[in-house]
Amino acid sequence: MNVQAKNIPLNTGKPSELRDYIAMIERDHPKEILRISDEIDPAKFEATAILANLEEKGINPMVVFERPINQLGKVSPFPLITNIYSSRRRDALALGLKANQDRIDLSIEYARREQRRVPPVRMNSADAPVKQVIKVGDQVDLRELPIVRHHRMDPAPYIDMAPIMRDPEMGHYNIAFLRMMYKGPRKLGIHMSPRHNWQMCRKNELKNQPTPTAIIVSHHPAFFLGSLNVAPFGTDDYEVLGAMMNEPIRLVPSQTWGEDFMVPADAEMIIEGEIPPNVREVEGPFGEFPGTYGPQRLRWIIDVKAMTHRKNAIYQDIFVGHADDWVMGAIPKEGALYNRIKGVVPGVKAVHLPNSGVGRFNCYISIDKRVDGESKQAAFIALGEVDFVKNVVIVDGDIDPYNEQEVMYAVATRTQANEDVDIIKNSKGNTLDPSQTDDIMTAKMIIDATRPMKRPFSTRLDVPAEVRARFPIEKYFK
Repeated sequence: MNVQAKNIPLNTGKPSELRDYIAMIERDHPKEILRISDEIDPAKFEATAILANLEEKGINPMVVFERPINQLGKVSPFPLITNIYSSRRRDALALGLKANQDRIDLSIEYARREQRRVPPVRMNSADAPVKQVIKVGDQVDLRELPIVRHHRMDPAPYIDMAPIMRDPEMGHYNIAFLRMMYKGPRKLGIHMSPRHNWQMCRKNELKNQPTPTAIIVSHHPAFFLGSLNVAPFGTDDYEVLGAMMNEPIRLVPSQTWGEDFMVPADAEMIIEGEIPPNVREVEGPFGEFPGTYGPQRLRWIIDVKAMTHRKNAIYQDIFVGHADDWVMGAIPKEGALYNRIKGVVPGVKAVHLPNSGVGRFNCYISIDKRVDGESKQAAFIALGEVDFVKNVVIVDGDIDPYNEQEVMYAVATRTQANEDVDIIKNSKGNTLDPSQTDDIMTAKMIIDATRPMKRPFSTRLDVPAEVRARFPIEKYFK
């Protein structure tokens, strides 16, 4: 398996735009996109109903709803695009790779770019596409947007894209996917787990001051893939995103805070608002990434101050709790794990976080094992590096970790539970894991589904490769 991703040069030409990506998919990969011209109401589950029906049939195109109904009961001026990330092929294309580089090549290329830094550049606001339409104060009406209500128990439609915040002490920017509940024409609820954005908000709240935030509603897919980076706190995400997109992020002063808060000029749409200190309201429940509902809680709110967007802007959404969510969450972790494991287990071939584990909880690692202990070495690294991971399956190099039937074949034929399964109790878990009986602690499992090195082991069946090569199936299916 070739795991050397292409070293793509920095793009110094036209900036990457969502609409150019859509046009490329339609031109070169027309089966990867579905346009629906019927009127549908996203706030009444009609968008996600169509997505769920496609998913049930094993079809996962990105979908453009050309005539979505907004909160005012009218056809929104903004078409709705969703399910972009459910295909690794489309994710590879978003990063400028070839469609067939959608496995470990994609993950390694992501990890390579994540280590680089490309500083942003500034441009004039008058030339910024995202400033083509500017609305401030009472001019803003979120009811114009085709905000999606995703699952039955969601109490309201949600914007589930990525807000940017700036650290009030260190000055760096952080972007992360957070859920934002529609509460009114200029009001949102927001849930934050105790990670980077939460830390920034907490610093402001301790000083009794609001936290500025700019919600990037829609942008090129590489921008949002880059926002899932796992760089340490203190890293400026604009620099990481520039590396991910292979071009400097072009920034302009925000409409609300001017040069004190810079926003991406090439976004399709940005909503600016402030999180007031010490204000909490009921938020949730919400269908979260594990495919289960997160509970109702008291959470922060956002007072919306401004909205800027392109003329004929496109509104973007993530089909949370489904492949659209799981695939994009897996890719950033796979490359980092591969590189970390390779330093200790040189025979590692691939690392995959499958959709069956919601792109986070299960981890399949393929290795060309030299000695028996390497399986557990690789597993311990995976468990230590990514706190989401709870079940690790190690397979031999002849097993394709992207093919779950192959992985389960290895578990069935190369594993003895009393010798090859280890349970690690009292490990740190994830608060959204519905199987946990404790808010923090969980158990983790390692399954060594590799052949032993110290004794003979039955050889797997195979048909001679040279003969198979003479009979390609394309000869019979024309």
